[in-house]
Amino acid sequence: MSAQESAEAIVRKYGTPESGRANVNSRMNQNLSRSDVKNAEFRKKKKELLWESRGEAPRVPERAEHRPAKSEAHPAKGRSIEDGFDGTNHIAAESTVCPTSGGSNKGAAGIDGVRIEQLREYIKEHWGKIRQQLLEGTYKPTGIRRVEIPKPDGGVRLLGIPTVMDRLIQQAILQVLTPIFDPEFSESSYGFRPKRRGHDAVRQAQRYIRQGYRMVVDIDLLQFFDRVNHDILLSRIARKVKDKRALKLIRTYLKAGMMIGGVCISSEEGTPQGGPLSPLLGNILLDDVDKELERRGLRFCRYADDCNIYVKTKRAGERVKASVTRFFKQGFY
Repeated sequence: MSAQESAEAIVRKYGTPESGRANVNSRMNQNLSRSDVKNAEFRKKKKELLWESRGEAPRVPERAEHRPAKSEAHPAKGRSIEDGFDGTNHIAAESTVCPTSGGSNKGAAGIDGVRIEQLREYIKEHWGKIRQQLLEGTYKPTGIRRVEIPKPDGGVRLLGIPTVMDRLIQQAILQVLTPIFDPEFSESSYGFRPKRRGHDAVRQAQRYIRQGYRMVVDIDLLQFFDRVNHDILLSRIARKVKDKRALKLIRTYLKAGMMIGGVCISSEEGTPQGGPLSPLLGNILLDDVDKELERRGLRFCRYADDCNIYVKTKRAGERVKASVTRFFKQGFY
């Protein structure tokens, strides 16, 4: 792609949703070249690695990747927590998380020290008791291990590494929730979804540019995953998931807490990055943003908490930047 004149308006949100504080910065880029696209791809790849996944998202087996038309009645909407831990779904989750049973995940151990390669033996010994607790709603996840990943521009990104057993349980939940929520996600959402990649977002962005939409409103929700309101997120999930045991289990994972200095600190907000379930929870919450942008008739590409809106003129870009900033000040998460 040849260099093309463009302007980029950056919308950045600071502070908590309750404070309503936002700082808006603008910058002009005169050249949107192939190198810019490559840099964008690199950032997306970096984000993928943070989820300890070799694919676009925590792997969802074949049976969960079918994406029916939005008008099609979806059979998964009536499913209960039992479906997440039945034989078929459990085996699929185990094959994803445990490399010795066919998966490719080689993530680190959690705070209990149990490694991925030890998972199968651990399951044989403990699964019966754990499954019963899950069905009775009494299971309590173990706290997560804190890991700091240096950022290229300075500072660190905090990851929360669950135990391998909690990763298995989260994967099982993911495989039930994905066919419920993913078919109705926006076509402009590309991050951590079955059969979608960062390259697809780049190609769509290039199409917008060729059509003359060369002004870009670049939205970056700073510390989005650290500031998610648990009640708001659970209310979004409850729109389609009616099993109260499943909702309670997801809440316990959100509040499981992080082990710091030998002490488990409870989490009152945020969804820890590092577990299989976190990307889907982020997409569920951000789907409201997608729907709002679609309602306004805007052309955009979103990858997790990064979103670009494409317009034709600088004036339109400034107008969209202002209106989107007002929307984010309302504290949707």
